[in-house]
Amino acid sequence: MTGRSAHSNYFLTAWTLCQRELVRFYRQRSRMIGVIGSPLIFWFLIGSGLSGSFRHPSTTGGMSYLEYFFPGTMVLIILFTSIFSTISIIEDRREGFLQSVIIAPVARGSIALGKILGGTFLALVQAVILLLLTPFIGITMDISSILISGAVLFLISFGLTGLGFLIAWKMESTQGFHAIMNLFLIPLWLLSGALFPASGAASWLGNVMAFNPLTYGIDALRYSFYMNSSGGAALEPTFVISLLATFAFAVATFLISALVVRYSKVY
Repeated sequence: MTGRSAHSNYFLTAWTLCQRELVRFYRQRSRMIGVIGSPLIFWFLIGSGLSGSFRHPSTTGGMSYLEYFFPGTMVLIILFTSIFSTISIIEDRREGFLQSVIIAPVARGSIALGKILGGTFLALVQAVILLLLTPFIGITMDISSILISGAVLFLISFGLTGLGFLIAWKMESTQGFHAIMNLFLIPLWLLSGALFPASGAASWLGNVMAFNPLTYGIDALRYSFYMNSSGGAALEPTFVISLLATFAFAVATFLISALVVRYSKVY
């Protein structure tokens, strides 16, 4: 096989698996109601309840808690979508589809890329829907802000879906998968600055949040909302650092996933 043929076959396999995830979601559209509905209710109830007592220590002006909590809600939707989409790995193994793909004459890395891309696109579409709410909570965005926000959302979606892929690959039951996800990914989100800013937390908790890759994803997303206004002028760290950290997280999860698939045995 020539280099060009191998290259084409790699991405064709990945795109085929990605399409399969999209078709599966289309046939189970009730998933969108749960994935979007639960975080929105959570956002509205928690945001309304704490709005009177919230003061951001690093920004000037009257940022409400509903406004502060909004980026974290979008990432929570991405997190839920990554959980549901990567469950398909366990189902595919149980049905024998995953074994068939592994023994097929295709690059193992394309299997990881296809599954991760499928979950990424599903998460991205559902998160982008929430961008329609930004004018109602005081966030004014132009075309450049929307495009940059979309790019940041893609990186966050890709990284979290890749992380879900790594957890699901060796799991044998959906019950065990949910237990691990709740034990690991929910605290990852809680300690990302979604609920409270690191600058207002205890010093030891702030240090933990500084090592959380999701912290930089939410910071990059929040910064993209205020690129053309003063609302995010005092956000820390800078947008470039946050974006690079988010990109590194997405690349790392994919590379590790590709290696895990490459050296996995047929089971």
